[in-house]
Amino acid sequence: MFAPEVLEPTVDRLVELAGGGRALEFAIGTGRVAVPLAARGVPVTGIELSRPMIDRLRTKVDEASVPVVVGDMATARAPGSYTLVYLVFNTISNLLTQAEQVACFRNAARHLGPGGRFVIELEVPELRVLPPGREATVFHSEPGYVGLDTYDVVNQRMVSHHFRFSDGRQAELFRSPHRYIWPAELDLMAQLAGMELESRHADWAGSAFTAESRSHVSVYRLPPPR
Repeated sequence: MFAPEVLEPTVDRLVELAGGGRALEFAIGTGRVAVPLAARGVPVTGIELSRPMIDRLRTKVDEASVPVVVGDMATARAPGSYTLVYLVFNTISNLLTQAEQVACFRNAARHLGPGGRFVIELEVPELRVLPPGREATVFHSEPGYVGLDTYDVVNQRMVSHHFRFSDGRQAELFRSPHRYIWPAELDLMAQLAGMELESRHADWAGSAFTAESRSHVSVYRLPPPR
C-alpha cells in the first residue's frame, strides 16, 4: 500500500477529483495518502478515531499543514465545505453494521458542496471462490505470512486473519473484522445520502471494472440544486 506504483496513481486521481478545492479524508490514519496529496497543493483535512495513528501523522506534518478532527468517520464533523471527501483501502468495511455505513455516506454528503464528490476504494467480496460448505479462503500466502478470510454469509460479515511466523514453532496472529459490501449495495447507500454514481473503475489508474475485478474505486457526486 506504500509502494509508489500504488500510491502515485491514487494521489494523481485525487488531485484531479479535488478540482482545485479542499479535500477531506475519512479515517486519515498516519497520512499515507493525505501527506503526499497535501504536498501536491490540495488542502487536506482529516477525521480519525485512533489517537496513536494521529501521533504518527504528526511526525510527518503539523496540525497547520493537515488538520485532523478526532472522531468517528460516520458522525464526526470537520469545519467548512469540501469539493472532495475520500475513503481508501477498504476502510468503510470497518464499520460493522449497514446503519453505520449508511451514516458514513450521509456524513460525507454533509461535508460536500454542490457538485462535490465522495470517493471510496473497496474490495469486491470474493464469495465466488468460496466452495459450498466452506467458510474460509486464503487470500495471500508467501514465506513467513499467510492471510485468510472467514465468512459469515448470513450476516454479511468477514474476519481477516493475518498469520506471521519465522522458522520456529510460534506464530503471531492479527485479526480484523469487517462488514463486506457489494457494489450495488454501495450505490444504494449513496442514493440514500442524496448522491449518484459518477464512475467506477477497477483501480486508481482507471482500468475497466469487470466481473473479474477484485476491487473498485467508485466516485459518487452530490448533484447541484435544481
